[in-house]
Amino acid sequence: MNEPYNDSVLLLDKPLTWTSFDVVNKVRYAGKFKKVGHAGTLDPLATGLLILCTGKKTKEIDQYQAQIKEYTGKFILGKTTPSADAETEVDATFPIEHINGEMLETARNKFLGKISQVPPLFSAIKVKGKRAYEAAREGKTLELKAREIEIQEFEIEADNFPEISFRVICSKGTYIRSLARDFGLEVGSGAYLSELRRTKIGEFSVDNAETVENMVQKIKDSNEDL
Repeated sequence: MNEPYNDSVLLLDKPLTWTSFDVVNKVRYAGKFKKVGHAGTLDPLATGLLILCTGKKTKEIDQYQAQIKEYTGKFILGKTTPSADAETEVDATFPIEHINGEMLETARNKFLGKISQVPPLFSAIKVKGKRAYEAAREGKTLELKAREIEIQEFEIEADNFPEISFRVICSKGTYIRSLARDFGLEVGSGAYLSELRRTKIGEFSVDNAETVENMVQKIKDSNEDL
């Protein structure tokens, strides 16, 4: 197959509400590729950089997944949800009147470096063959083990308090929903992730990514030129 987008690394900007597999399937169908895979899942309510590999390049997926990631987004302090993001409804509220700038800065610093993090209940991690999110949606709770991750940079801005804007650079395996949850606990309150965008994976930037629609059209146009 001489199709120019086969055996390629494609940078896509995943739209809101799409699953990562929605993007993979759209590209696979457009190019009739035998092999397409993505290098790191983004939740449906997250947007941003999704690396797709086609053909022989699918063998390189693991090396892209292992690279550091950069995210931007927003936490909402004073409320929690079962999923730790906006996928589920608020299930509890907490005081925020005691939170000041010094407390936020102290909390921010505690998450820098290598830390232990428990994945969110609504995650794809398997425990005894069952996905954690499947159990959570059935009202059950699986015991998820903490794992070591690394936060290289963590910036916050609270001009629109109790909304906290952030930028974070982190290692593979970091859950930003867990970071939001734990940040809320650290300031004696609660928090959930209200907005998330992946901006970088290693040296790859979302600034160089194509929309799904543009990429699909480019692939279709290239097929017509063969």
